[in-house]
Amino acid sequence: MQAWRVHRNGEPSEVMQLDEVDRPVPGEGQQLLRVRAANINFPDALLCRGRYQVRPPLPFTPGVEICGETEDGRRVIANPALPHGGLAEYVVADSAALLPAPDALDDAEAAALHIGYQTGWFGLHRRAALKEGETLLVHAAAGGVGSAAVQLGKAAGARVIGVVGGPEKAAVARELGCDVVVDRRSEDIVAAVKEATGGRGADVVYDPVGGDAYAKSAKCVAFEGRIVVVGFASGDIPAPALNHALVKNYSILGLHWGLYALKDPASIGRCHRTLTEYAAKGLIKPLVSERVPFADAPSAVQRVADGTTTGRLVVLPAGAPAAPAEGEAR
Repeated sequence: MQAWRVHRNGEPSEVMQLDEVDRPVPGEGQQLLRVRAANINFPDALLCRGRYQVRPPLPFTPGVEICGETEDGRRVIANPALPHGGLAEYVVADSAALLPAPDALDDAEAAALHIGYQTGWFGLHRRAALKEGETLLVHAAAGGVGSAAVQLGKAAGARVIGVVGGPEKAAVARELGCDVVVDRRSEDIVAAVKEATGGRGADVVYDPVGGDAYAKSAKCVAFEGRIVVVGFASGDIPAPALNHALVKNYSILGLHWGLYALKDPASIGRCHRTLTEYAAKGLIKPLVSERVPFADAPSAVQRVADGTTTGRLVVLPAGAPAAPAEGEAR
């Protein structure tokens, strides 16, 4: 089979190489899956650079999230077992962790459902206890992680303020349903949030960016507000001033979604059932901005690494249609 592999760490477009390799062999408790679609996540870029918390041995194939097909024809969502990641024709994954792909979503959408939406649901509900009527501030609202949080916030009945960079991303955020959109390149985030909330500030902040985004969040979070730290896409890990959290009476909440698989694995299945119901009702739908041919996988990972994309880039195997046909069953 063909697989994109990383033989040395560096920028994805420079170090990903198309190789002809043997199909991976499932170990105990694993299954072989044919890849139907592979969603690109920021951790894939970090894996290429050697900067992710997991460092598989070289050479390895990136791709941490797929929609795949079992040998008996079931469509499933899976996190492939590294070093055999999803940017390949076949992967292996733990049988106990396979989740049914929702009928309401096509392969590319299903591939983009798991990590981003699970992270959003656990962040907003399990960690921040978002309530109907509260104001949710989402950074990078037009991105893959942010767009999921916007949709989940609207599904929860929150008023959503989306922060984006540039007019194109602002238009995407409005289409996603943001009640207020703030362009950080031309607007003062703190002033805009305070104006939109009558001076109160945001009850919940969802921050996958870090750096300056976190600093601005601390200045416009409400009394008894909650800042959910999801990641550091900016590359800058902030050092929170705990005295500031004390005097303003807000909470700083960390979210490492992967820990739930170890500490409370049943919660992931419960969350997936909720997300499946949301998808069937049309409350959520992964924003797949581009379905990328398999041959262009390195450039897709690079663009995600560079932060120039909106929504999700999903890599499709050779021969797959670029988009579902009109009226096609999903």
